[in-house]
Amino acid sequence: MANKHTQIDTLVEEHADQDRRNRKENAEPKDTPSGSSTDNVFERYINLVAIVNFGFTLQAGWETVGLTLQYVLFNGGPASLVYGSILAGIGSTAIATSLGEMASIDPTVGAQYRWSARFAQGRPEFWGLMQGWVTVFAWIFNVGASLSILANTVQGFIIFHNPNYEPKGWHSTLLMYAFIVVPVLANLVLRRTLNTLETIGGIFHVLFFITVITVLSVTAKRSTTAFVFQTLTHNVSGWNNPGVAWCLGLLTTVFPITSFDGVLHMIDETKEPRKRVPKSMITSVALNALMQFGYGICVMFCLGDYESVAASGLPLIEIYYQATQSRAGATTLVLMHVIVFVISLFNIFASVSRLVWAFARDNGLPFSKTFTYVHPTLQIPIPALLLVAFICALLALINIGSTVAFTALVSLPTVSLYVSYFIPILLLTLRKLRGMHPKYGPFKLGRWGLPINVFSLVYIVFVLIWIPFPPGRPVTAQTMNYAAPLFIAVVILALVDWVISGKTRFKVPTTAIDVPEGDEENEDGTPL
Repeated sequence: MANKHTQIDTLVEEHADQDRRNRKENAEPKDTPSGSSTDNVFERYINLVAIVNFGFTLQAGWETVGLTLQYVLFNGGPASLVYGSILAGIGSTAIATSLGEMASIDPTVGAQYRWSARFAQGRPEFWGLMQGWVTVFAWIFNVGASLSILANTVQGFIIFHNPNYEPKGWHSTLLMYAFIVVPVLANLVLRRTLNTLETIGGIFHVLFFITVITVLSVTAKRSTTAFVFQTLTHNVSGWNNPGVAWCLGLLTTVFPITSFDGVLHMIDETKEPRKRVPKSMITSVALNALMQFGYGICVMFCLGDYESVAASGLPLIEIYYQATQSRAGATTLVLMHVIVFVISLFNIFASVSRLVWAFARDNGLPFSKTFTYVHPTLQIPIPALLLVAFICALLALINIGSTVAFTALVSLPTVSLYVSYFIPILLLTLRKLRGMHPKYGPFKLGRWGLPINVFSLVYIVFVLIWIPFPPGRPVTAQTMNYAAPLFIAVVILALVDWVISGKTRFKVPTTAIDVPEGDEENEDGTPL
């Protein structure tokens, strides 16, 4: 069996060595004009501060908790928010650490799908293609969730200032379309200012957090300590079992800090990615988890009247209004969430467009050549960006036919992303258990690797059990959470693609690692 594994690894290495030689042979010469159509290599311009802030603001942890409070108010309540934040913070940090080790081994835009192919003990093409479809759609769904949250927030604003307004599903769809335009245009014109934009986003992320906490602490009436730490809501949504209700409330704490792998898709534009990207992922998750936990405790202590808040179209604005007794003040505080969230949406669009480009480059998508084009001047994969926008526009149509589309659109990326994390971590863990360790990069976990990997897998399975649950009972066609069926549809689509043409079209993107300039090391781990 060991010989078989060695043969597979050797074949994969030989394939990747040839792939590397081909890329070098086809690479554009240094003196080729930038306008050449063959210029499909991204410029490395993102510095350490920017890449850390990219992941930091992309997650927008405490802002997203505030904008999705309705989940935890109907299931779990304060206990689910407070203790769920602790669990989500530890679990997400463990996953980010596991993925960070892989990013240091093999820094690649394709990330999870390339690692799954690399670490699989057999049929790397199959695992790579399946993982690619899952990861690409997970991130497209993530865009859809962010658009849905913003649309829901705008409708909450309208209801707050005009109680006679009756929200319709198609209103949400049109609002999502409007929010699609903003990050698409921003990605086309703001790439050159990304280092500055991410720094500003990081400052806002922290400054607004301090502002909101201060305003609530000074103006709001206090809840009791028992209410914050001992209240478990399980008699509102129809899920009467306290344990089930607590677990369903986890969506509010799990979703905001799931997207830490977004920085992986910017690797080709990041300086010294083997060192910086793992640090960015872990730092952004840990800081967002801490801020999310602190914000959750503050909001529960300053919640005000529970029933009024839960009945509000946008619970967050009702909390701020009860605290400040000012409509203008409440609106301003919510806008602080929205500003950072819009920057986050810009980052998500940038990240997923690079992922789609990478998957198309490896012939993972039908009509791949269409989506491998990178504009030579803008340095943007424009067809990939527009494809993401188009699919999100289709997802927005769900609002018209479902009264719980918001829940499905937020649950769906959580399910898909966690599956995309599970597969490569599982495959690497199996290799470690067999003693078949890869050649590690500068960020390595050593003896803590296996425990962290195993804990990550257990945590992922736990989350995947509960997130697809319907938010309330009785469960009907109108109240069903369609996250799981939609994810299964993606898997079926991937299998169909494999059978029809994927197994011959898809190129195994594995092993031979091009180490970016500045990331080279001696065998003892010291820089060259």
